[in-house]
Amino acid sequence: MKFSHAQRPSRLAGTWYSGDPEELTKGIDAYIHDNVLSEDEFKGDVFGLIAPHAGHIYSGRTAGYAYRLVSGKQVDVVAVLSPFHQFHRADVITTVYDNYTTPLGTVPVSTDLLSQLNERIHMEQIEQDPEHSLEIQLPFLQRALHSPFSLLPLMVRTRDSEKLKTIASTLMELLADRSFLIIASTDLSHFHSLEEAQQLDAEMLRRIKAMDADAVLSAESDGVASACGASSVALLLYAAKLQNTTRAYILNYSTSADATGDSSSVVGYGSAAILIS
Repeated sequence: MKFSHAQRPSRLAGTWYSGDPEELTKGIDAYIHDNVLSEDEFKGDVFGLIAPHAGHIYSGRTAGYAYRLVSGKQVDVVAVLSPFHQFHRADVITTVYDNYTTPLGTVPVSTDLLSQLNERIHMEQIEQDPEHSLEIQLPFLQRALHSPFSLLPLMVRTRDSEKLKTIASTLMELLADRSFLIIASTDLSHFHSLEEAQQLDAEMLRRIKAMDADAVLSAESDGVASACGASSVALLLYAAKLQNTTRAYILNYSTSADATGDSSSVVGYGSAAILIS
């Protein structure tokens, strides 16, 4: 793989979240720390998180529940698994840049791991991508984690379970000698009434809690739930199943109606954690 020695500029600063570093810091810190979470319930090391990816005013509070569990944590690399909302032929897409930027600073890309992964799982590199679901997680990581980390950015399009299982096992082999965290970025149902969204989202969260990756992937075709990042969530769950003892916890649920007051057409947001006990 070849990487551009240039920064991927933020596509979201000033719109999806504040472009002012001080204001962004205060906002993120409030989302992480100003919530009610009985952390005594969660025993074990955090393997991965599921967090939403709307603008911070809509889903930041729900994302904060997830990032609170890794506040102060030190890791070498963070794999962020996200959807890719535009059309692309590739099963998996990654960046051509060797770092991402936000108003809070620069996040280096783990180009060595990406190159090793690409040797076994072919990926397409992309530049000037408009994808928000990956970048939206970075300010949370920059504030939550105790030390600098490198980023493994994977935008996952395939919904083929066998391909996702292969990616999961390869990813776990490459991360075996490193301290790591995996983030699956997803929103839940889109543009249903509040009552219908709550029913659909409850079913998706039930499937996540059961750590049933196949059921997450089939939820939309089953007509019972949806998530734009279903492939990312399934990839995280397949990877987690390769560990001996992992459990999933649903941390928080909200909808866009909480921010807008409009319950006629909402987007659902959920956060969850996968713990190794």
